[in-house]
Amino acid sequence: MSSFTSVLKKFPKVFWISNIIELFERWGWYAVYSGFMALYLTSPTEDGALGFTHVEKGTIMGTGSMILYFLPVITGAIADRIGYKKVMLVSFFTYIVAIFMLSRFETFGAVFASFILLAVAGALFKPLISGTVARVTNRETASLGFGIFYMVVNIGGFIGPFVAGLIYKKSWDYVFYISMAAMALNFLLVIFFYREPTVQSNDKTFFRNIAIAFKNIAVTLTDWKFVLFLLIIGVFWTAYNQLYYSFPVFVESWVNLDSMSASLGLDPGRVTPVAISSLASFYIILFQLIISSVTAKFRPLNSIMTGIFILAFGLGMMFANMNPWLIVLGVLIFAIGEMASSPKVQEYLGGIAPPDRKALYMGTVFLPIALGHLGAGWVSGKPYQQMADKLTLLRRAVAEKGFDIPEVSDSFTQSDYFARAQELFGMDNLQLTQYLWDTYNPSKVWILFAATAVTASILLFMYDRFILRGREVNVSGGSRQ
Repeated sequence: MSSFTSVLKKFPKVFWISNIIELFERWGWYAVYSGFMALYLTSPTEDGALGFTHVEKGTIMGTGSMILYFLPVITGAIADRIGYKKVMLVSFFTYIVAIFMLSRFETFGAVFASFILLAVAGALFKPLISGTVARVTNRETASLGFGIFYMVVNIGGFIGPFVAGLIYKKSWDYVFYISMAAMALNFLLVIFFYREPTVQSNDKTFFRNIAIAFKNIAVTLTDWKFVLFLLIIGVFWTAYNQLYYSFPVFVESWVNLDSMSASLGLDPGRVTPVAISSLASFYIILFQLIISSVTAKFRPLNSIMTGIFILAFGLGMMFANMNPWLIVLGVLIFAIGEMASSPKVQEYLGGIAPPDRKALYMGTVFLPIALGHLGAGWVSGKPYQQMADKLTLLRRAVAEKGFDIPEVSDSFTQSDYFARAQELFGMDNLQLTQYLWDTYNPSKVWILFAATAVTASILLFMYDRFILRGREVNVSGGSRQ
C-alpha cells in the first residue's frame, strides 16, 4: 500500500489535470454519442427529433466515426508540432460549435456536416491526453498512470450516457446543453490549469511528420498478412458498435421499459435505452481488473476468440427478446466479452508484428476501429431497416391487410400513422407492437449481429491456424518477443 501511495505522489499536477479533462471530455462526448445520437437521428420529428431513416443514420454515424479514428494520424502530428494546449483549445471550441449545430440543424446535409465537424473535434483531442500521460510518466509510473487514465475514460463513458438517459425524454436539447457545458468547462481548465508537458525537440517539419505517418501506414499495408488481420478485427468492431448504432433504437421501438421502471419503484420513462446502454461502461469499471486477471493466463488469441463468442451471445440476448431484465443481463455478457477480447487485440497485434517494426505496426491499431465504424454504419442502415425497423414492418402489415393509411409527411406524422394503424387493427400500442413482433420477428436481427461477431472469431482462428500456422509468431517469421 505504501508503495502504491509513493507512486501516486510521483505524478505531476498536469497528470491529474489531464485526467480531469479526459473525464469531462468523455462525459460530453458519450452523452451525445452513446445511444442518444442514434435515437435523436431516427425518432419522429413530432417528438422534437429528426426522423431520419436508418440508412441516413448509419451514413452519418458510420462516416463521422470512421473519420474520428482515422484523423489522429494527422492531428497527432499537428499537436506534436504546435503544442498540445493550443490543439486542446481548438478541439473544445470546435466541440462546442459542432454540438450547437447538431442541436439546431434539421436537414440531412447540415446534420451530416455537423457530425463530421464533431468527429474532427474528437480527432483533434483523441491523441492528447494519452500523449500527455506518456510524456509525464516513466517506467515506474507508466503502468499505474495508464491504468488510471483508462479507468477515467470508462467513468466518463458511463456518466455521460447515464445522465443523458435520465433527461433526454424531457428535452433533447438538455443533452446537448450538458455536453456543451462539459466542453466549455474543459476549455477553461485548459486555459488556467493545463501546462504543456516537456517534449523532445523535433527538427522535422510539420508536413514531414505527416508524410512519415502516412508512409508508416503504407509500409504496414504492404504486408498482406497484417492487412488481413486488420480486416478481421474490423469485422469484430462492426458487431461491437451495434451497441451504439442499433441497440438503443431497437429497445426504444420494441421493449416496454416502463415495466422495469415500475418494478424498481420509478416513474414511467425513468429507465431509458440510453441508460441501459451506459451499463456496458459501468460493468467495465466494476469487472475489468477481474476479467484481465483471468485472461492473463491464456494466449491472447484464445482470449480474443472466447471474448468475441461471449460478446456474440450477449448481442443475441440484447436483440432476441422483449424482456428488459434479460436485455440488461445481455449487456453484462456483452461487456464481459468486450473485456476479454478488446484489450488483448493490441497484445496479439504486438506479437505478430515484426520485431524491428513493433511501434510502426502498433500505430495502425486505429485502422480496424475506423473500418468497424464504417461497417457498423452500413449494417445498422438498410439491413436493420428492412429486418427490424418498426415503421417499415407496420407499413408491410398495413399493405398486407389492405388498409389505406396516408404516407408520413409534414401534415401526417409518424405518430398519426401509428394512431391510425391502431384504430384499423383494433389494438392499443402494446398490442400492436406484440402483433408486429410475433408476425415479422424483428428479433431475427440478432442473428445478423451475432453472426458478424462469430465470423470474426472464426476468421481469427483460421488466420492463426493457416496463415500463422498455429504459432504466435510475427508475420515476418521471427519469434514472438
